[in-house]
Amino acid sequence: MTRQRKVILEELKKVKSHPTADQVYEMVRKRLPRISLATVYRNLETLSTAGEVLKLEISGTQRRYDGDTSDHHHARCAMCGAVMDIPADLFPMPEIPEDVVEGFDISGYRLELTGLCRECRAAKAA
Repeated sequence: MTRQRKVILEELKKVKSHPTADQVYEMVRKRLPRISLATVYRNLETLSTAGEVLKLEISGTQRRYDGDTSDHHHARCAMCGAVMDIPADLFPMPEIPEDVVEGFDISGYRLELTGLCRECRAAKAA
């Protein structure tokens, strides 16, 4: 693991905000001022492929990255785009009849809830 990749991973594991690649770049630049945005993108892709981080391809938004690779789901605010973790045990994998996806061995799933976060609900109510 290169020093750059290690710093990117460390910075991602520090936050719960599910940052975009641009936000990761800004975080990492504090420690590695000469790193390029292309290097951050390339390393995020490598870390994602290796299973070291989660790449969240959340509908309608830029990709976000999650340093928490444990089994969990996400809720996204439709107004500000904030993403929050939801423990997987709150939404266990449903029973899926075999004939629904014939010949496909399902090993997992991801759930994305959408709505309004606390701050956006308050702003909307005001």
